[in-house]
Amino acid sequence: MTEEISAASAGHWELGGDLRVARMGFGAMRLPVSTLGGPPNDRDTALKILRRAVELGIDHIDTAAFYFQGDLAANELIRAALHPYPDGLVIATKVGPSRGPGDLAPTGQMPTSELRAEVERNLRELGRDHLDLVYLRPGGLEPPGDEPIGERFAVLAGLREEGLIRHLGVSHVSAAQLAEAREIAPVAAVQNRFDVTMPADTELLEICARDGIAYVPYFPLGGFGLPEDDRVERVARRHGATTAQVLLAGLLALSPAMLAIPGTSSPAHLEENIAAAGLRLTEDDLAALTATG
Repeated sequence: MTEEISAASAGHWELGGDLRVARMGFGAMRLPVSTLGGPPNDRDTALKILRRAVELGIDHIDTAAFYFQGDLAANELIRAALHPYPDGLVIATKVGPSRGPGDLAPTGQMPTSELRAEVERNLRELGRDHLDLVYLRPGGLEPPGDEPIGERFAVLAGLREEGLIRHLGVSHVSAAQLAEAREIAPVAAVQNRFDVTMPADTELLEICARDGIAYVPYFPLGGFGLPEDDRVERVARRHGATTAQVLLAGLLALSPAMLAIPGTSSPAHLEENIAAAGLRLTEDDLAALTATG
């Protein structure tokens, strides 16, 4: 991999038709903590990672107010490291899950009546007068269902009309829930769980690509640990790359609508992840990665 490290090496996408971002972005979930339930990360290291990410061309950061551990919170770290924000930096957040003081992760849905307050909380914590992209994330950790989301999405659509939100997205949803949301307001992005070695959400990805909606997978590297997969390791050896780089490059190769947002608590892994934007996989590589059985 000799191409210069740059988040823009994999090209760009127009979020909502007017926010141009590199297809390689950054997810802030792991800034406060590297392992679920583990101790908080080092604050200075987290700030260094954010500043270095922007230096390397990252212009799309994904966060949430419920990304916190101990005294560290992703939104506060982003503001401390990057405010006043550089021109062109897009910050996406998500609302909907509830997380109590003793919870290690979001465990359910906050009431519809609290969604506005959660959007306002993100505005305060990030130091913004509007949010570039806000996802509604219904449900917990179970697979997406088909329960109605229209009432909750309509709240965010109203905040968009007020100017507090620029674009709307949905996260952890089914095709039926995406269709319901689109009946209420335009959807700029979908954020679902997707792993290139287990592309179970391909139908929804195709809908997004067809209709100009960004598809932004969470847990692109398998969550808090890389999957052990011989297919990935063989492709990595052929390219002299890491398995994480192959997983990310595979995502970007699947569709031009795919935006990657890997997160990390390690400066070295940040640079490795961004270098994956310059890794060019062959059709054979991609076929091997996505093969089933």
